[in-house]
Amino acid sequence: MKVLKNLLESRPVKASAACRIDCGGTLDIKTFYYPLHHLSPCTFNIALDMKTRVRLLPYRSGQIKVSSRGFRTEVHPADNAPFSGLLGLIFAIATYFRVNGVHIEIVSESPPRSALGGSSTAAVALIGALSKALSGDGTPRMSTKQIVLLAHAIEEAVAGISCGLQDQLAAAYGGVHAWYWPGEPADSPFRRTEVLAKEDYATLETHLLLAYCGVPHESQDINSKWIDQFVRGKARHLWSEIVSCTNEFVQAMTVKDWGAAVRAMNKEVEIRRKMTPEVFDEMGVALFDKALAYDCGARFTGSGGGGCMWALGGAEDIGKLRPAWTDILSQREDAKLLDAAVDPKGLEVA
Repeated sequence: MKVLKNLLESRPVKASAACRIDCGGTLDIKTFYYPLHHLSPCTFNIALDMKTRVRLLPYRSGQIKVSSRGFRTEVHPADNAPFSGLLGLIFAIATYFRVNGVHIEIVSESPPRSALGGSSTAAVALIGALSKALSGDGTPRMSTKQIVLLAHAIEEAVAGISCGLQDQLAAAYGGVHAWYWPGEPADSPFRRTEVLAKEDYATLETHLLLAYCGVPHESQDINSKWIDQFVRGKARHLWSEIVSCTNEFVQAMTVKDWGAAVRAMNKEVEIRRKMTPEVFDEMGVALFDKALAYDCGARFTGSGGGGCMWALGGAEDIGKLRPAWTDILSQREDAKLLDAAVDPKGLEVA
């Protein structure tokens, strides 16, 4: 087991990764994309300049300390740290790397449990930081792809359920991408297509709104329902429609046809609402209806059930929607608009 205390006293390590907003989520889970592979399922996401930052600091030998805004700080023996609880994923990653004598400090610019992929983003940043800390003396740093796949594998193992890959990909690669999923086990686990280039980000930002609804999300509940429905063959045809909507959305975004993108986005949301109405609470319904009234699209982030919503539309329509959403959000404590700037870099390690 590697004691990091002395190393970090002379050279603390820090890393950051990006949160995301998305369309076509859940299709990044094997349960869905293998049976639907003939339809070319993909997931779209936009990496946000809303970072989760990790610092590795020295701590007592034999111990691991984890602190994160919005969560209770935990300290455990390195050889017996629990993988359960809200910080279990972080301890699981530290255990994988067999380190101790480290304080893992996590600072997230997104609200806790806001459905922006925060836990996966922290995992990517932490693995990047630990890979750097342990590199040298013939040990190479991990590649971006290795970091993504390890973060996903550990998260899925700790969660005990099927997990998607899009959060780790957005966190690590940044930018605006469509991610296509394999049809054969021997295929690469993902294929990346850039939807909009960096020179388009400023334009895209004028067509976006992002809101935190003031309550945390519970992604496992809704994801579990979707998986259960799909496995039992219930409403499976609707998932074929979701694949079609997501592909239409990506095609429209590629050519900056905002109207077509809005129509595809709203159709995808309505299909999901038909299967699980609880993706929106009362505030979510109000935000969604108001977006439609201003000819915009609106979607929950992740699997919904609280957290954030984002809107897409013509620049003038988004400008009109902004004060209307602000008024709705003012009715709940902590609910607010967030900055929707695009992050071009993804994972950064220093």
